[in-house]
Amino acid sequence: MTRPNILLITSDQQHWDTLGVSNPRIQTPALDRLCREGTRFTRAYCNNPVCSPSRSTIITGLYPAWHHCWTIGVKLPEDVPTVGEIFSQHGYDTTLIGKAHFQPLASQPGSESLECQPLLRDLDFWRDFQGPWYGFDHIEVARNHADESHAGQHYAIWMEEQGLTNWRDYFVEWPPNPAAPKREHSWELPQELHYTTWTAERTMANIEQSVQADKPFFLWSSFHDPHPPYLVSEPWASMYDPAQMVPGQLDAHEMALLPHHLQETQKANPDFARYRETPYGNHGFHSHLHDDAKLREDIAVYYGMISFMDQQIGRILDKLDELGIADNTIVVFSTDHGHFIGQHGLVAKGPFHFEDMVRLPFIVRYPGQVPAGAESQALQALIDLAPTFLSAADIEVPGLMQGVNQMPVWTGEAAQARDHVLVENRHQPSAVHLRTYVDERYKLTIYRNHEYGELFDLQEDPHEVHNRWDDPAYAAVKAQVMHRFLNAELQREPTRMPRIAGA
Repeated sequence: MTRPNILLITSDQQHWDTLGVSNPRIQTPALDRLCREGTRFTRAYCNNPVCSPSRSTIITGLYPAWHHCWTIGVKLPEDVPTVGEIFSQHGYDTTLIGKAHFQPLASQPGSESLECQPLLRDLDFWRDFQGPWYGFDHIEVARNHADESHAGQHYAIWMEEQGLTNWRDYFVEWPPNPAAPKREHSWELPQELHYTTWTAERTMANIEQSVQADKPFFLWSSFHDPHPPYLVSEPWASMYDPAQMVPGQLDAHEMALLPHHLQETQKANPDFARYRETPYGNHGFHSHLHDDAKLREDIAVYYGMISFMDQQIGRILDKLDELGIADNTIVVFSTDHGHFIGQHGLVAKGPFHFEDMVRLPFIVRYPGQVPAGAESQALQALIDLAPTFLSAADIEVPGLMQGVNQMPVWTGEAAQARDHVLVENRHQPSAVHLRTYVDERYKLTIYRNHEYGELFDLQEDPHEVHNRWDDPAYAAVKAQVMHRFLNAELQREPTRMPRIAGA
């Protein structure tokens, strides 16, 4: 049996409906090609809509409550087993190119971080350090989005190698100067020196190295965009007309049925004092009131960032063809979590488990194995990637992993591998701690130490306008779904070791 290559391609914070095959307002020819040549799964979910926990789940096959990177600003412990370690033990090249975000922007004894300043800009350190790290034998990483001050690492080394020795001029200085003018939408950095180009270039170079060494590879090509700031090089910044963009909307009646923190987002001066337990704050806990014209401008750039990434993904797919390995390479495209562009009155992200935040674009291509041009509503979850990749390579899945093997679903041999998805979200020890259960029809969210919650009938109410938590007509449904939720919590307990004796 020829062992397949595994190529995982991810974006960062991409709304599920930003593929050309489903959204005529955006152009994504490369991702559309993947859909034609593979299967698009329309019911894929993250298991935590926060960057670090979600990315840690991808490489561990564990929920954040088990791998312990439970929010941003928390490090993924380096002793947690990863899928890369297993692939490496079985002779695979294991490589991470692009964004990692397994560690916080600060470092302290007991929680040391490589992804913090001033180390991010210590290029001598990064020239000497390319792994191993979290199971990847080789890494080339960058932490920033757009012109953020935490640029550096291997991306900065590459820019200097391309002749851009003054690369710091294109990024916010470190330490940041609050008085410095802010760039908006169009970035003066040439597209050929953008980190999106860098991610593709280094992905292709490392694939070539594995082919030349005649080794199978597990490679994560981790693109940074379309995560805000809404800033990108030309011509992508001007590719879309803001007047043609269509923001999501807030239904006039939906907020009255939602929990307090969601209602506060629609106030000019919201009160989130009850949720502040640490000085680090919570993503999304601010006013989400926005100017419609400005949001349309932001969406246009957001779409441009995706189309730029799509162009570079197309180059990677062409490289697989050029090297003659496309037929033996499993390509998966997805993202770490979703994004709000006006839906429910919200922008960007936060602990709000609407479909826009937790649902993902998800495409699988494996010529001759995964049906081409197909769509499936079978539930997918990021926690399933690690065990599925191992199964595809005929490697035993450790009992510690909590995901399920989706390979029979990907190949069309099985209708489904799971009947529900669990989504965790915990920004503070107690005040912001919610968990969501999603099945084929219903979505139920509970909040730690609170009586309020959310229940949506996704079949009758796909846009999640009517919260049925307190609706007497849904009382029986609520009880049934809550029971399934409790059973799902029991089912996800891992079995690291099998029982081998009576005592």
